[in-house]
Amino acid sequence: METEIAVFKGKEIRKTIHNDEWWFSVADVVEALTDTVNSSFYIKKMRKRGNELSKGWEQIVTPLSLKAEGGRVNDL
Repeated sequence: METEIAVFKGKEIRKTIHNDEWWFSVADVVEALTDTVNSSFYIKKMRKRGNELSKGWEQIVTPLSLKAEGGRVNDL
């Protein structure tokens, strides 16, 4: 699986092909859309505020391993 970079509003967003579809890093998308520097914290707060989102999170976000600076990261 090869990771590529997309650019959105000047921010890099990691993406990869999985099951013949483009999949994008949720952490990168959240950072690009919200200008947060800590996407993990932002996502945790967002999930606490929305019960429906929190209940279905695993159906929306499927972890995949992506290349990142310093190694691989599971945050897609």
